[in-house]
Amino acid sequence: MGTLRNLGMSLFQCLLLGATTAALAQSRCNEDDANSPAAQKAASQLVISDADPRAQIQVLVDRALARSQSVGMVKLLAQAARDDWEEVSQANKPRASLDLQGNQMGSSTDGASNGSGAQGRVAFNLSATLFDFGRNRQLAGWRSQLAEAARQGYFSAEQQLALQTVSLALDRGRYLLQAQVYSQYVRRMACLVDSLETIVKADKGRASELVQAQKNLLQADLAVESTMSALRQTETRLKRFVGDDLPPSASFSNLLTRVPELDDMQRDALSAPDVIQLEAQARAQGSYVESVRANAKPQVNAIVGTSASAGVTRSRDWAVGFSVNVPLMTPGQDASVNAASKRAEAARLQREDALEARRYRLIDMHESATSAFDRARRITEILRNSSQLRTATLQQWQQLGRRSLFDVMGSESDYYSLRIAHVNALFDGQQAVAMLWSLGRGVMAPLR
Repeated sequence: MGTLRNLGMSLFQCLLLGATTAALAQSRCNEDDANSPAAQKAASQLVISDADPRAQIQVLVDRALARSQSVGMVKLLAQAARDDWEEVSQANKPRASLDLQGNQMGSSTDGASNGSGAQGRVAFNLSATLFDFGRNRQLAGWRSQLAEAARQGYFSAEQQLALQTVSLALDRGRYLLQAQVYSQYVRRMACLVDSLETIVKADKGRASELVQAQKNLLQADLAVESTMSALRQTETRLKRFVGDDLPPSASFSNLLTRVPELDDMQRDALSAPDVIQLEAQARAQGSYVESVRANAKPQVNAIVGTSASAGVTRSRDWAVGFSVNVPLMTPGQDASVNAASKRAEAARLQREDALEARRYRLIDMHESATSAFDRARRITEILRNSSQLRTATLQQWQQLGRRSLFDVMGSESDYYSLRIAHVNALFDGQQAVAMLWSLGRGVMAPLR
């Protein structure tokens, strides 16, 4: 009878303990509790505004372009290249000069002075190139294409800065979402620890479960701190471009989620600023080759001049005519032409190599984007099952130990790891799409 009474009392205690465990877990173990200091600190910093994400991206990029000294430098170089072209393009127009002289003159013969006095002279000359086998025209074309290359270099610098800004803004959104997930994990572990502390007071034999839960809580705290550090570093790099007045991040999870068609991107690559820049440089070298060849050909100039002298003597003369300059011997001319031709061919090969590299880069980025978004979709499906497993495991653990705490910890860890993997897959896809557009018309094209 005493044995039966003891068994009945033990069964009653187990039922009471199980009910207490279930009540504590159901009332406290959810992601909305903020029992951990690390979670509370993270929650105060994880602010996501409801601002329009597209508008915020555009504002950030505009601020980066306005602040960038490197972009300003490239813009000045492009303007200087255009000024060089305007200078050379005027070479065939008439050139006029005015020469003024004033002297004190004197002469003597056998020691006898012939006179001395002031002497002034005025000379006016006008000349123009009539024919030069296209030398000046080719030089102007050379400078014109160099100016175009510099202009496209300016556009390319803008696109690269825009890509860096968008990439950092996306990374900022990634770490914010990661920190939110880890903070929820911390809160989940913290309330389980609270529940186990109450349970252990009634059942000392479950102290090992409390130690396991505390260990998982510390690991979750560490994940929060690591993610917050990565977030702060990303914001520091973003401030380098847009300034210290960084607005709260908008939610970027719906931006750049459509993978563009690869064929469209291949066509767009031909209109990329750096590709057009290489094309302009190749055309510039071709024009320079023709100008070097024209150096060895005759040049015809028209000349008009008049001069007058007054003072000790008076005179006046004028001349109208033309001059022909015929190069008879120009050592090194062939070598100069060969060197220019080889530079032109090298520029053409550079463009072809850049296009080929870009084509394979587009294929790589397209595959990365497609794979990342496919991975995100698959993880979403797995997450539903993981969430159900997590809930069922916790309930079974609450029901008189039908599951161990290690099963609970494993299901929780698996669930939150999948959520982090989903965030990473989504933002990996967005980064790949941003890179795809940057290889063509620019990353701001789909955002505007």
